Amino acid sequence: MSASKISEYAKRLKAIAHLGLTYAKDEYDLERYQELQQISLEMMQLITDEPLDKMEGYFSTNKEYITPKTDIRVVIFNAENQILLVREKADGKWSLPGGWADIGFSPKEIAVKEALEETGFVVKPIKLLAVLDKKCHPHPPQAEYVYKIFLRCEILSGEKTNAFDILDVAFFNRNHIPELS
Repeated sequence: MSASKISEYAKRLKAIAHLGLTYAKDEYDLERYQELQQISLEMMQLITDEPLDKMEGYFSTNKEYITPKTDIRVVIFNAENQILLVREKADGKWSLPGGWADIGFSPKEIAVKEALEETGFVVKPIKLLAVLDKKCHPHPPQAEYVYKIFLRCEILSGEKTNAFDILDVAFFNRNHIPELS
């Protein structure tokens, strides 16, 4: 296996471990995420000449340069020119399908993944519509600094379904948009 592939896997494991350590509550789950973090560290050591103490800094989010989070949103219109929205369980309001970018995946890959997970539709990204700095728009304050990427997609196949965090999936006319999240 190439060093670049090991590095890619190690970074993905690090990201999964970090998310688990951030959001998991169960002590056994926390132990497992710490173990994943250690495995990622050992994988990185296999391909670098850095000493262990320097490599440990690789996991300290307090020492890393903080960068914006990236939110990928999918813009889909049907044949009647209606826009597809999902109703989020978190606040009961509607939004474009999408979510946080994951380490190791391109924005197009995230768009395809999120559309399938949240709506049941297999989509093909066809155009980058916009990259927005969330602070430049009237949104409530948020702990994270966020860039939003909007990708126009077309539906290839699938049927409307709801994910665990989605209450509903529906198309809306532009002049009848429900309350947005």
